[in-house]
Amino acid sequence: QVQLVESGGGLVQAGGSLRLSCAASKGTFSTYAMAWFRQAPGMEREFVAGISWSGGITYYADSVKGRFTISRDNAKNTVYLQMNSLKREDTAVYYCAATSGSYSGSPLGYDYWGQGTRVTVSS
Repeated sequence: QVQLVESGGGLVQAGGSLRLSCAASKGTFSTYAMAWFRQAPGMEREFVAGISWSGGITYYADSVKGRFTISRDNAKNTVYLQMNSLKREDTAVYYCAATSGSYSGSPLGYDYWGQGTRVTVSS
């Protein structure tokens, strides 16, 4: 089974940048579509960005378009989320997710999840 481990979270001032990484267990990583979700206190888990198995198609929530970039390196079994111009409202626990099926903006569409990495943006 696929195991996902996120890293790269931390404390950053508003306007700063962070790059999150999600390392997957080796196997059939390249056949999975990947996504990042986030969950803030008292909020539902929400879609942030997604990427197709080939990396050729990406999707972003309106709230992060132009600021965040998702990418993947299938040779390293890793997906990244580059976060620039961070805002206070970006504070959340960020989760990496994988699906063997089609892209979905709903967390219900994903088969595997990481444990999450916390991002805190100070104002």
